[in-house]
Amino acid sequence: MKAATTTNTPTDLSLSRRVTGRESPDGAPRKNQKQNTHMIIAEITGSLPAAVGCFAAAIGVGLVGAKAVESVGRNPDASAKILVQSILGMALAEAVAFYAIFLAK
Repeated sequence: MKAATTTNTPTDLSLSRRVTGRESPDGAPRKNQKQNTHMIIAEITGSLPAAVGCFAAAIGVGLVGAKAVESVGRNPDASAKILVQSILGMALAEAVAFYAIFLAK
């Protein structure tokens, strides 16, 4: 019976770092690793204003919807007028989200 062949796989951490490119072959950290980290952080923080604007728009749409339901509950005869006003209010609140996305990038 023939013995099973094994492949050379990195077993220790330093070898796996060299294989994945986190360290140079001599063991020193790569020079551009710090730059890559800064780029990732800059990309994440660059999206924060858009995220805050979209969150604010979602809160605004929720408030408009809640108040529309409340007002229809109080005065069911005015539901058509309330529906039109609430749709306009939701559209204006959603516009804030689009402004935040477009202006953040």
